[in-house]
Amino acid sequence: MANSELTHDSVKQQHPISLYLKVWALLFLLSTLSYLVDYFHLQGILRWSLILLFMALKAGLIASVFMHMRWERLALVYTIFLPPLVLLVLVGLMASEASYIFALREWFFSLPGG
Repeated sequence: MANSELTHDSVKQQHPISLYLKVWALLFLLSTLSYLVDYFHLQGILRWSLILLFMALKAGLIASVFMHMRWERLALVYTIFLPPLVLLVLVGLMASEASYIFALREWFFSLPGG
């Protein structure tokens, strides 16, 4: 095979090192922001929302760039990212239902004679 007749498999895709450095810097920034949540003693739903947001952003960056999911077919990306997203929705629904049941039990057992 001549040099000019490269097959699809023999072509290597290379990404510039600057892309990886920018992602690394962004991950460092997100980790710093995550640390600052504890440093400023944030409490309650704000604390956990920020921690989960920073965690999801870091995981998305790592998966998309370092695991090369950004350059994969959409079907593969859906296969990897859709099940955890569905699980998060189900966990949110269960948490909502749990708080409703807890409030209902609290109301029922606080009734006179209950």
